Amino acid sequence: MRDPKPLDFFLLTLLALIWSSAFFNIKIATYSYGPVTIAFLRVFFGCIPLLIICFFNKIKIEAFSKDWFWFASIGFINLVVPFFLIAYGIKDVQSNLAAILMASTPLSAVILSHFFTKNEKINLLKSIGVLLGFCGIIFLFTDKILFNENNIWSALIIFLASTFYVVGGVLTLKISNKSNENVTASILIWATIFLLPLSLIFEQPWNLNPRLDSTISLIYLGIFATGIAWLLRFYILKNNGLVFQAQVAYLIPIFGVILGYLFLNEVITLKVIISLIAVIIGIYIVKKGSKIKIF
Repeated sequence: MRDPKPLDFFLLTLLALIWSSAFFNIKIATYSYGPVTIAFLRVFFGCIPLLIICFFNKIKIEAFSKDWFWFASIGFINLVVPFFLIAYGIKDVQSNLAAILMASTPLSAVILSHFFTKNEKINLLKSIGVLLGFCGIIFLFTDKILFNENNIWSALIIFLASTFYVVGGVLTLKISNKSNENVTASILIWATIFLLPLSLIFEQPWNLNPRLDSTISLIYLGIFATGIAWLLRFYILKNNGLVFQAQVAYLIPIFGVILGYLFLNEVITLKVIISLIAVIIGIYIVKKGSKIKIF
């Protein structure tokens, strides 16, 4: 691994911008498309850059190998379910709230990793970070300007989606010996297989008359926020390592709030800011706690 250079910090910021831009683009996509179709087209378009890179780099895609069950399971849990839940829930809440709720993923990961891994046990510092971060999330739900009895469940659905991301990440450890490009391409293929019939059966997308902005956002979600973003993540991981790449977690909710304001004129209340700060500090404390070894 090399020491980060200005280009590496630029690419890390670019990755955070792309991933955080997914939230307001999902919101725009819901103006014309149903949640299943959004999830399907997102993974379908996301497959394209991954398949191209695997072809030119002669990387074998093992989606239908002896490990097909793990690829299918991860594709369903890590892509199908959360992509659907986010698209379903974000219809009734601001996209910036979704960005903050999804930022809780590292906090949920600490809890699940404690029970399902051998070397990621929780300690006092991690506990403080998790508690602070989740207090920020709970505080966010007390914002009466943004939440009411009609959309509180939508927000909880988005929060549930973040948990599925974590479960999918734990399952990925089962095939951690394989290349990132192969794993991502394989799980995208399986996610596409799962979602195609569901979209055709439940939403009949051929009957839609979509708005242009919704279609552009949906294509962007697939190619850039899914496919290109994952390739960019691979590049950063390869050159700078996981610790450097993990810093993207601090930037995503910040950019998500800013982009929601700029593109959708979403309200930023004092409670949103306080919650955002609490979540970011919580993530920071958790990462500090991860450096402490327990014997």
